[in-house]
Amino acid sequence: MKPRERVLQTLLHSEPDCVPFDLGSTLVSGIHTTAYRNLLSFLKLPQNNHHIQDEIQQLAQMDKDVLQHLHVDTRGVFLQNPKGWTAQYHEDKHYRFFKDIWRITWRMPREGGYYYDLWKSPLRGAQSADLATYPWPDPVDAGRIEGLEEKAKNLWEVGEYPVILGSTGMAPGLLQTSEWLLGFEECYARLAGDTIFMDTLLDILAEKELAFWKFFLPRLGKYFDIVVFADDFAGQQGLLLSKNMFRYYFKPRYGQIFSLIKKKAPHISIFFHSCGAIYELIPELVEMGIDILKAVQESAEGMDPKKLKKEFGDCLTFWGGIDTQWVLPFGNICDVKDEVKRRIDELAPGGGYIFGTVHNIQADVPPQNIMALWESFQEIKAYCKA
Repeated sequence: MKPRERVLQTLLHSEPDCVPFDLGSTLVSGIHTTAYRNLLSFLKLPQNNHHIQDEIQQLAQMDKDVLQHLHVDTRGVFLQNPKGWTAQYHEDKHYRFFKDIWRITWRMPREGGYYYDLWKSPLRGAQSADLATYPWPDPVDAGRIEGLEEKAKNLWEVGEYPVILGSTGMAPGLLQTSEWLLGFEECYARLAGDTIFMDTLLDILAEKELAFWKFFLPRLGKYFDIVVFADDFAGQQGLLLSKNMFRYYFKPRYGQIFSLIKKKAPHISIFFHSCGAIYELIPELVEMGIDILKAVQESAEGMDPKKLKKEFGDCLTFWGGIDTQWVLPFGNICDVKDEVKRRIDELAPGGGYIFGTVHNIQADVPPQNIMALWESFQEIKAYCKA
């Protein structure tokens, strides 16, 4: 069975020949460039001058030969930078700074830094009138899809792998983008106490998102099987905002976006990543129109995989599940292998499960643990057919 057939069959909640495996097809299932270099060295594979797939997270763009070597079933296609926009960098004695297309500034320590962290939020203290004159990114900038049609069409026509838009469409999450534009503290204070401002801001972000999909889908939608969304609505112990707040601000806006995608490209599955203790929101996410839930973070409150499979396995495909907080970076090889077996036992039966990690493989994950994950998966990935 080809990987594309394998993935599409499991999305239909039917067991293919084996559980599909994802690594590197999205910006939330990738590998940090440090861990990637260590893995290549461990496998004695060429250390090519690989590109950074995501600047802020410092994710590696995985080489095709490595994906084939590891029998990865998924392939991601990623949006490009807008035309006429160049990332802005500068340095001081201690940090490297990066300004993104939203004019948000990030910084990373020059010594020992692994990621860019939020540094300056450009809309901190803004008023509603300021939003009308803010230089928002252009959702229909042709540069963002330059070269994508050829890549996606080639993958689709060959038919070997499912074609995934591995980066988010316009905004990297309605809540997350608001947090970064305003700063975390101000964002949550305004969600609670400045409804007029937050409605205005979120309407603008949602309008940009809708404009992007109206631009993207007629041109490229037919070549894609899955599109990715990501927004973190929970922490380790619970939600970051009330369910009522979620229902007021985010559910209707995401519902409108997902409805548009389903109308314009009904064959596309909507992949939604949200870390943490999101159990209470899963019925809301299903009502919004998602098909795939990414994270399945067992270490978070209420996120027992067996419970999730029992309650939502008929309507959701689960993606990921291997712990990236503790087991992969700090566990031993036996811990990793036990984790792999548990996830497959809990989530794979009946289809509707794509194997992978909760989030990106971080810089401190030893290559021995990555290969223990892979080797254990290869041993038990086949479904037991009667």
